[in-house]
Amino acid sequence: MISEFAQPRPGRYVLFDVDGTLIDAVANQRRVWEMWAGRYRLDADEVHRVALRTRPAETFAQVAPDRDPAECLAVLHELEDEDVRSGVYGAFDGASELLGTLPVASWALVTSNYEHRVRGRFARTNLPLPRVIVDAAAVQEGKPSPVPYLLAAEQLGARPEDCLVIEDAPSGVEAGLRAGMTVWGVNTQVPAAGVHRHFGSLREAVPDILAFAFLP
Repeated sequence: MISEFAQPRPGRYVLFDVDGTLIDAVANQRRVWEMWAGRYRLDADEVHRVALRTRPAETFAQVAPDRDPAECLAVLHELEDEDVRSGVYGAFDGASELLGTLPVASWALVTSNYEHRVRGRFARTNLPLPRVIVDAAAVQEGKPSPVPYLLAAEQLGARPEDCLVIEDAPSGVEAGLRAGMTVWGVNTQVPAAGVHRHFGSLREAVPDILAFAFLP
């Protein structure tokens, strides 16, 4: 793949979401929420349904309003950390080739998860890591706020208009658009509202992402 491109295009950067975009963690997330629901004797299907569309604090408030949110979050973190250590993860087809081809200083990860879990998942799937990782602890406002993507651009020394965001979730797409960046959607059947381009899979997007980053 590298031979098809001449050199990195100056001032072009790619910002990736992680879960659902580079790492296939759907089964892991469902299993974690099922175990969390079991701790509180709640209906696992209902908890997972709520968790898919809300952030953890909002999930706790809806499915376990009588429980201490701090305790609920601590239990969730415990289960997620154990899943990183022992769960089975897979990278989406094309992720290794794509990240291995991009210059390390030209891309970043922007995730609603925590950096230590991202590093664990990348180690389990043999994916390379970039120099810049913006995680949940790095910002007070998460997606759909533009803050995480703007912070990643700042740390890369990039202008927002020179950044390409690769996302799978509507909240992430909204965050990238509000940051003034080009946003492409991957790994979904239906395009999220506002995306500039949509690909059914990451594999389909690889040539175009590399063409964005490299001169012909």
